Amino acid sequence: MQVQEVMTRNPACCAPETRLSDAARLMAEHDCGELPVLDEGGRPIGVVTDRDICCRGMAQEKGPDASVREVMSQPAVTTTPDAGLDDCCRTLEENQIRRIPVVDETGRCCGMVSQADIARHASEDATASLVRDISRPTEEASRVGCC
Repeated sequence: MQVQEVMTRNPACCAPETRLSDAARLMAEHDCGELPVLDEGGRPIGVVTDRDICCRGMAQEKGPDASVREVMSQPAVTTTPDAGLDDCCRTLEENQIRRIPVVDETGRCCGMVSQADIARHASEDATASLVRDISRPTEEASRVGCC
């Protein structure tokens, strides 16, 4: 199975200059927890998650008018539509991320794959492995006592 068979096409996206409040509104409107952050050419330069907005934005008192650029996770880890689902899962696991932008042959964002997309299409064993590997505590998280 390939990524293009499970991905959400044309996901909601934002620019680095997008205000945090607008990014949060987009997430609510599109029922998603991550937005690819695109450059002027439509290529992902990072992602902003609901957690980025909460932990890096609001908890650090940046405020709703701060830009996505101030809190986004970067660089963007991406996959392609023709990548195998196993390869996509491996990328998610290796990077301990739950969602990944999909880029076309020109590097432009054309989709998004989430852990939920994989759960709906992959085997139970593959899904369990993905969730386990993504969720394992990192050395840094263990050191600071979070997660």
